[in-house]
Amino acid sequence: MTSVIVDTGPLVALLNRRDEHHDWARDVLETIQPPLFTCELVLSEACFLLQRFPGGSAAVLELVNRRVIDLRFSLADEGDRVGRLMNKYHEIPMSLADACLVRMAELNPTSPVLTLDGDFRVYRKERRRRISVLMPGD
Repeated sequence: MTSVIVDTGPLVALLNRRDEHHDWARDVLETIQPPLFTCELVLSEACFLLQRFPGGSAAVLELVNRRVIDLRFSLADEGDRVGRLMNKYHEIPMSLADACLVRMAELNPTSPVLTLDGDFRVYRKERRRRISVLMPGD
């Protein structure tokens, strides 16, 4: 499979065995060759959501340390486009993390977004192109 951009939901599901999507996330991620691409905002969300689980935040950071996750995206370089995306989707509203992932999908047009978030079916890359997603049920 080509490189994959990963959202918060699948990371949390993978690391939380009680999550309803744990088995799905584990099975899908076993088919993907690392690294997974994401941004620091996604990791921040994952750490926040896993903070009540012993070792949850540390497990997120361990994925970075083991190079399972690649954080090359730079908000400093892509801030203008990210801001335009958030403005475009203000009615949803689009989170900063989601805007970064959409921008990553624009920069890597063959990379699908691994997500649990149905908003990625609404979001569009430049010129109204759909974003390829990997979601439960697909």
